[in-house]
Amino acid sequence: MEKKFRIKKNIEIQQLMQRKQTVGNIYFILYYQENHEITNFRFALSVSKKYGKAHKRNLIKRRLREIIKTYDFKDNFEFFIVARLKAESLSFLEIKQNIDGLFKKANLLKRGSDENKK
Repeated sequence: MEKKFRIKKNIEIQQLMQRKQTVGNIYFILYYQENHEITNFRFALSVSKKYGKAHKRNLIKRRLREIIKTYDFKDNFEFFIVARLKAESLSFLEIKQNIDGLFKKANLLKRGSDENKK
């Protein structure tokens, strides 16, 4: 994904978390906010060291980034996904279903988008 879609600064992530706009399930937490200063969506991912060694953490992040690529998000939104320890046992399709539910709860997807097509 292009750099314009990433949130890298710790202070920006902290601001997202302080807004307290969040949805979650037993596998993931999604923090989000609307930001009118940007023209496209931006995101960040977090996986704790408790999740496992680096190759396990990188695997879940790669899967999440691949899932995020398939969606058509509303502009001007930023979100931050935190993977919980229980997500370790999920397959790719189960991760996609859980993330899809969170995006729908948070109303981050554009209307009429083809996000579920393969």
